[in-house]
Amino acid sequence: MARHMTTKRNLSAEARRERTVETVIELSAQDDPANITTGNIAKHMRVTQGALFRHFPSKDAIWEAVIGWVAERVMQRLDAAAAGAASPVAALEAMFQAHIAFIVDHPGVPRLMMSQLQHARPTPARRMVRSLLFLYRERVEQQLVQAQAAGELRQGVDIEAAATQFIGTIQGLVMQSLMIGNMSHIAQQAQGAFELYCHGIHAEGRSEPEQAQ
Repeated sequence: MARHMTTKRNLSAEARRERTVETVIELSAQDDPANITTGNIAKHMRVTQGALFRHFPSKDAIWEAVIGWVAERVMQRLDAAAAGAASPVAALEAMFQAHIAFIVDHPGVPRLMMSQLQHARPTPARRMVRSLLFLYRERVEQQLVQAQAAGELRQGVDIEAAATQFIGTIQGLVMQSLMIGNMSHIAQQAQGAFELYCHGIHAEGRSEPEQAQ
């Protein structure tokens, strides 16, 4: 009986931690993450700050949990998208669209990521963002290398530059959406942006990649 009650308490604590993470992401869609305080988070959750700090030892720990949540889910989506693709370039398109869909589902995430990268202190959350970007870039480069080996890329494509451009294309769409104040705008522009990117890397005489099934 005691074991059952302990498990229930643990699950409840984990659920509260996840709700805190979701709250930070929701608030980030409405305001600059740098302005979000633990008081804001607690008020949005309708709990006291004391209750909040029973699950997180500090504000930095909250941000660390948020970035960990984002990193896990972004990479899961990318890997799942790539796994279902018929070719490396099709995998790149699937990854691109999966990332766009994640941003539409969680519009506060781009602000969160940029805020942490601009942080003056080398916080654990900032290091986690940098690690995520490194891992993300590695995944893109792996697909580009495979595409090159399969003859899908034009001769002489610089893999590092192509990976940078892939990420930069998404970042450009994010910035446009932030400027007009509508993150859903990114979904409307995504396909055209990827097609332009593809024109720059695709081998001559090959058709454009089909959407991953």
